[in-house]
Amino acid sequence: MTIERIIIEPVVTEKTNIMRETHKYVFKVDARANKYQIMDAVRRLYAVHPLKCNVLRTANKPKRVRFKLGYTASWKKAIITIAPEEKIAIFEGV
Repeated sequence: MTIERIIIEPVVTEKTNIMRETHKYVFKVDARANKYQIMDAVRRLYAVHPLKCNVLRTANKPKRVRFKLGYTASWKKAIITIAPEEKIAIFEGV
C-alpha cells in the first residue's frame, strides 16, 4: 500500500477545526492501514513529526431516501497529534 493511498482525505468540520487548536488533525484513511503506516504517511506527505495517532472506525448510519431505507458507508479515521510548533498547510488554507 503506497502512502498516497493510505491518507484518503482530510476531515474538515467544526469539531475538527476546534481540535486543530490542540494540534490534532483528522484524516479519513484506508480501512486496512494501521497506526504505524498512517503516522509514516503523514510524516512523508506533510513533512511534520506526528507524536501520537488514534484510530477509530465510524459505523454506518441508517439514511432514508424517499421511501427506501439505506445506510451510509462505514469508514476509518485517524486523529494525528503533532508537535506544537508544527502545522499542516492543507488545513491552514495556504
